[in-house]
Amino acid sequence: MARSNDEVAELLREYADLIAITGGDAFKARVYEKAARAIGGHHADVRTLDAEGLREIPGVGRSIADKVTAYLSTGDFAALEKLRAKIPEGVRRLTAVPGLGPRKAYTLHQELGVSSVDELVEAIHAERLRDLKGFGPRTEENILHGVELMRSAGGRALIDVALDLAEDVVATLSRIDGCLRCAYAGSLRRGRETIGDVDVLVAAEESGPFMEAFAALPYVSEVIARGPSKTSVRTDKGLSVDLRVVPPDSWGAAMLYFTGSKAHNIRVREIAVREKLKLSEYGLFDAESGERIVSRAEEEVYARLGLPWIPPALREDRGEIEAAREDALPELIEESDLRGDLHTHTDLTDGLAPLERMVAEAAKLGHAYYAVTDHAPNLYMQQMTEERILAQREEVRALDGVYGRRGRTDRRGGMRLLHGVELNIDPDGEVDWPAGFLAGFDVCVASIHSHFGQSREELTRRLVRACENPHVNIIGHPTTRILGKRPGIEFDLDEVFAACARTGTAMEINAHPNRLDLRDEDILRARRHGVRFAIDSDAHSVPDLGHLRFGVGTARRGWLTADEVINTWPLTRLRRFLRKGRRG
Repeated sequence: MARSNDEVAELLREYADLIAITGGDAFKARVYEKAARAIGGHHADVRTLDAEGLREIPGVGRSIADKVTAYLSTGDFAALEKLRAKIPEGVRRLTAVPGLGPRKAYTLHQELGVSSVDELVEAIHAERLRDLKGFGPRTEENILHGVELMRSAGGRALIDVALDLAEDVVATLSRIDGCLRCAYAGSLRRGRETIGDVDVLVAAEESGPFMEAFAALPYVSEVIARGPSKTSVRTDKGLSVDLRVVPPDSWGAAMLYFTGSKAHNIRVREIAVREKLKLSEYGLFDAESGERIVSRAEEEVYARLGLPWIPPALREDRGEIEAAREDALPELIEESDLRGDLHTHTDLTDGLAPLERMVAEAAKLGHAYYAVTDHAPNLYMQQMTEERILAQREEVRALDGVYGRRGRTDRRGGMRLLHGVELNIDPDGEVDWPAGFLAGFDVCVASIHSHFGQSREELTRRLVRACENPHVNIIGHPTTRILGKRPGIEFDLDEVFAACARTGTAMEINAHPNRLDLRDEDILRARRHGVRFAIDSDAHSVPDLGHLRFGVGTARRGWLTADEVINTWPLTRLRRFLRKGRRG
């Protein structure tokens, strides 16, 4: 399940928000927000640390350490509960609306009596917000867009949250006597970016022990339905989980049935009908006699329908049936194909760990190469200078090859380091430093971090111009979206993708679970232009380095092969690509 760090970070963030809502000390709110980020990104589980150990985490002082220690030992966060009591629950719900900060939420409650999202929408349509200081038509438009974004999420969980839960359920049930197989299925197995509910399957002769253990899991807050073959629960985080126990010889049919999207399953069942067969979670049957033909393995079921096994990531009815019939399914990229990570941060800017710790952890992951790409100066809050970035370059060069893959500390076969930078794509498409200075970097990622409200035409020109810069190698988190919080910017995808292909600029698949940007649909579109991709963690802490798996999952949903992703290439080939327009 979720680490204690994530739980504590969430509470500290809420405390910071409530300080802001109640008009408290803004500096104090920022201190708690910074501590939340630091604890959330700390490599060690805070439950294993005492107060002194907590104070060693950057940004965590004595007072915060004492509060965290008390919470972990007693479950009590008295200061937070005191502030919660001062704020109506409705106001706290308003702060979940993207674009509506804590102070504005409190103002709306105090001045207009707004205490729910529905009341907020009603007040906007009645133009009641316009008389309030700091509100206006543009603010109303932004808030409505935020409400739409929040509602479209529909209570869905990010993939990392759902996967963490699913893996815990599977691990627990797998230990029960009589369990022959156990796995998650559904949209989580297909690797969708958000998950509505988690489907778990067990193959066993008897279902009773599994249903009992499942309903008794410590994080189950409600048993919605319980029966001999299916039990549905809701967890304390609001995520629903369905458990189905099937006979062992029905395993393959059940996994196929409960994995594919509705559209994919309809197509598969249509094929079965044409073959005078019937497909269910229990097997593939002869439609007339009812005799079961195959059911034990997915491969057998697909084969009987005249198809090769189709990877779960492709089961969306986006051409996979036709490709399967033509023996044209791609050999999808695997996580093991990645040789390195080309977009990461340290505490020199907004990362939480020092350079050497990030490098050491990357080596433990088995990377052959690793790029450090801290922010450039136009992201003003990072206070980057030429002197600071050049000093970091010397540190990077000194560590190059020192950390062996899988943690060996010798230079033979050691992980190679690339010194890079994450540039800011300014409103006109320019980037931070001049060409002469940029020439010294091994890799340049360029990203949009501001002025999201430009027109579609302006954003398109902005990105195309960045692609045309001979020093820009990768466009980072291209649409800038943050799932559930910020929609992606709108630009002419085809024009930008064509520019990437023409100029030899890679599009990033940002693997952070709250981004997963590019989306799978955009990847499918980009690859038709011949675009190359980079799957990067955008790590700002040690735990973030493990997010590459989610980027690979999204790449698979976009039908990508290993050769289309530049950080699967050997370093020599990668360096040739990174020279871009500077070849020769």
